[in-house]
Amino acid sequence: MRTFLQNLKTAVRETDPVLLLLCVLTSAFGVLMVASATTPDISEGSTLSRDAFTMLLAVSIGIAAAVALSFLDYEIVLKLAPLIAAVGVGLMLITLIWGVGPEERQDAKTWLAIGNTGLFFQPSELLKIGFLVTFGAHLEREKDKLTQFRTVLRLGVHAAVPIGLVAVSGDMGSALVFILMFLVMMFFAGIQLRYFIVGAALVAAAMPAVWFYVFDGVQKERFLGLIYPELYEDVMYQQTKGMAAIRGGGLTGQGLFRGALTQAGTVPESENDMIFTCIGEELGFLGCMAALALLLLIMLRILHTGRRSRLTATRIICCGMAAMIGAQTAINIGMCLVVLPVIGITLPFFSAGGSSNLCIYLGIGLVLGIYRFDKEKEAKFFSLSEPRLFT
Repeated sequence: MRTFLQNLKTAVRETDPVLLLLCVLTSAFGVLMVASATTPDISEGSTLSRDAFTMLLAVSIGIAAAVALSFLDYEIVLKLAPLIAAVGVGLMLITLIWGVGPEERQDAKTWLAIGNTGLFFQPSELLKIGFLVTFGAHLEREKDKLTQFRTVLRLGVHAAVPIGLVAVSGDMGSALVFILMFLVMMFFAGIQLRYFIVGAALVAAAMPAVWFYVFDGVQKERFLGLIYPELYEDVMYQQTKGMAAIRGGGLTGQGLFRGALTQAGTVPESENDMIFTCIGEELGFLGCMAALALLLLIMLRILHTGRRSRLTATRIICCGMAAMIGAQTAINIGMCLVVLPVIGITLPFFSAGGSSNLCIYLGIGLVLGIYRFDKEKEAKFFSLSEPRLFT
C-alpha cells in the first residue's frame, strides 16, 4: 500500500499538479452545490441524493482515468486518431438508432441506456474529447498547407461530421459547442482571416433556412421568449425562476443548503443546467465569482500547457479543450442570466451528470499527458545537447 501511494505521489508530481489540483477543487465545489440543490431528493437513510452520488462517483473515476491517461504518450494517442474517430462516430450512430431523449423532447435521441441500471450515457460528451484528438492530428498533417482552400475545405468537412451527427440527434447545444471549438482550433492553427469572414457570411445567409426548417416550435419560442417574456411565460418559467434565485442571493447569498427557491425545488434542473442559479442564491455574487475564477484558472493553465508544447497537434488539443470549457461556461451562464435561450448545456465541473464529468476528465488527462511528455522530451533534448566536459 505504501509503495502504491508513493508511486501515485510521484505520478502526480511529474505531471501538472496545479491543473489537477484546480480541477479537483472545482469538482469538490460542484459536488457540494449539487448536494445542496438536490437536498429535497435525498432518500430516507441516505446522506447524498442519487444525482450527487452519481456525480461524486463519476468525478472519482474521472480523476483516476485522467492520471492514468497522463502516462500515455501523446504521440501514441495521435496515432490512434482513426480508431478514436471510428468509436466516436459509431457510438453516435448507435445513439441515433437506439438512443433516448429527455422527457420534454421525446423526438431527440441524445442518451444511451446502460442496461437496466437506470443510468444513461451521453455519447456526444465523449465525441467532444475524441474530436480534440482527431482534429488536432488532422491539423498536424496539414500544417504546411493551411493557406490552401482544399485544406480548409477538408478541415471543414471533418468538423461537419460530428456537428451534423450531434445536431441530428437533437442536441443543438452540443452542436453549438462543437462549432465554437472548431472555430477556436482553426484560429489558433493559423487559418487565414478571409476564411472566417466567408464562413460567417454563409452562416448569416443560412439563418433564415435554419429558423424555418431546422428549429422546432419549442426552440423558436425560447428565442422569442427572450424578446417577449410576457408572451411566453410558460417557456420562460425556468429562466425566470432561476434569475429570481440569483437576485435573491445578493452579495453573500442566503447560505449553503438554505436557498429558498433552490431548496423548495422551484427552479427546474437546479442541479444540472441551472446549477449557477443555486450558487448565486446560496453563495451570492461572491460565490459566483469564485466559481468563475476557478474555471478561468483551469482554462489559463490548459492554455499554458499548450503554449509550451512543441507540436501543432498538442497545442491545438489544449486550445480546443480550453475552448470547450469556455464555450460551455459562457452558454450555460448566458442561459441562467436570461441572455441566451435554454439549450441544455452543462456548466463544466459543476453540473450534475456522470457523462459530462467523466468525459471532461478524459480531456484533462490528455492535457496532463501533454504536459508530462513535453517535459520529459525537453529534458532529454537538453541532456543530449549538453557538451561533454570529459571524454
